[in-house]
Amino acid sequence: MTLFLIVLFGLIGGVAVGIQSPISSQISQRLGGSLESVFIVHLSGTLIAGALLLLKGEAQFGNWRVLPWYAAIAGVFGVIVISAINFTIPRIGATASVTLVVAGQLIIGLIIDQFGWFETSVREIDVSRLLGVAVLLLGTWLVVRS
Repeated sequence: MTLFLIVLFGLIGGVAVGIQSPISSQISQRLGGSLESVFIVHLSGTLIAGALLLLKGEAQFGNWRVLPWYAAIAGVFGVIVISAINFTIPRIGATASVTLVVAGQLIIGLIIDQFGWFETSVREIDVSRLLGVAVLLLGTWLVVRS
C-alpha cells in the first residue's frame, strides 16, 4: 500500500472523528446526558458493522480465544472518547475539543510506539518525532487558549 493511501485513510479517520464529535455532543445536549449519546453512537456503529459483516459473509468470531485479555475492554475507550467530546464541545467548541483529542492521541501514540505495546512495531522516540509532536502540541495550545 502506498504512503499516499495510508495517509488518505488516516485523514479520512480524522474527518470521521471531526464529524462524529459535534453530532455526539448534539445528541448529549438534546437528550440531557453523555451516556445516552454514547449508547446511540455505539448502537448505530454496531448496526452498521453488523450489516457489513453480513454482506462480507465470513466473520471470524470463532477465533475470539486468541485475543489478548485487554481486547475485551476496548469499548471502554470509546465511552471515554465520546464522553470527553460531549463534555468539552459545549464549553470550548468543536475545534478545540477535537484538537485536544488529537493531542492525547499523539502523546499516547508516542508511548505505545516507544515500547511496542499492543503488538505494535517499535518506533523509538527520536528528536524529529519529538519536534513534530511539540509543534502539534504548540498548535493545540494556540487553538485551545483562544
